[in-house]
Amino acid sequence: MIDEIKYQFGIPESLRNDAAQLYDIAFGAKFSVAVRNQEKRLLLLADSLLLPFSGAAIANGNLAGLAGFQTPQGAFTKGMTSRKLFQHLGLLSGSWAAMVFSLYERQPQESELLMDGIAVKQDMRGKGIGTKLLDELKRYARENGYSHIRLDVIDTNPAARRLYERQGFIPTRTEQFGYLRRLLGFGASTTMVFQVK
Repeated sequence: MIDEIKYQFGIPESLRNDAAQLYDIAFGAKFSVAVRNQEKRLLLLADSLLLPFSGAAIANGNLAGLAGFQTPQGAFTKGMTSRKLFQHLGLLSGSWAAMVFSLYERQPQESELLMDGIAVKQDMRGKGIGTKLLDELKRYARENGYSHIRLDVIDTNPAARRLYERQGFIPTRTEQFGYLRRLLGFGASTTMVFQVK
């Protein structure tokens, strides 16, 4: 039985491996293009995630959901450096992973909070956790002087796009990846923006 879901910024260090597993469940298909071996991918994520750049939903001491974000000061996935890639994957596989990850690279603009992925455990879905995590990110952005929140949603995840639209995110542009569709597993990415009041 779940007594209460607590929300906080910064995933506790004790839940680092859980964060890596949850992130991999949500985005493993995308990341598997760069790192095919799941065991290596999980070790890399656990060693690389910058936990302070995240929101966490915690139920009975367990990680129920997370929302990574990026600011000019750092990012949830920014710890995945070339050095870490070479350390975990070797020179050849690390170089391949670095090249693929460079296709996903995004930089936050001035006064912008850039979302770096949101994920909810499968058995915890339908409880409003994703919505609450977004609400907490909006509050964080407002309290820290960010003018807007930006995210990108891929065309193979229409459920996420519907959630963002319900939350007031407006599509601003769509980028097509026609010739990279087979490599990336998706053909387009839509940028969506929420204006912080």
